[in-house]
Amino acid sequence: MVIDFNTLYNFPSRFDRVFEDFLRSPAGESRRMAYPPLNLSNDEENIYVRAEVPGVSIEDVDLTLTDKTLVLRGERKTTDEKFFRQERQCGVFHRVVNIGIPVQRDKVSASMVNGILTVTLPKSEDVKPRNISIEVG
Repeated sequence: MVIDFNTLYNFPSRFDRVFEDFLRSPAGESRRMAYPPLNLSNDEENIYVRAEVPGVSIEDVDLTLTDKTLVLRGERKTTDEKFFRQERQCGVFHRVVNIGIPVQRDKVSASMVNGILTVTLPKSEDVKPRNISIEVG
């Protein structure tokens, strides 16, 4: 009779891996997986959505604005190259950006310069800050 103890030799590393998986932040994982990476910012007049899409043609990008979201869809074409390492994702992508305030839909604009897609969403007049005069009585 032969007793094989080889399966127990890796026990500490397997045990450590369980804790690493348990303690890993799910938010960090999803953030790393989201493509394209984007920045959201705003000022008093506009909301700006800037997405990094280098190597993607403007014809391969589709933007859709609904009441509460901006949907960015597109595709980075794949090549027949043989890679030693590939970190830039290829294929279809889809991002949904929640917009919490009303925008002027007819004045939304988008441009792409040096692989950065910038969508400018003008805020509705109702949500812009305004000065209120105080009357002396």
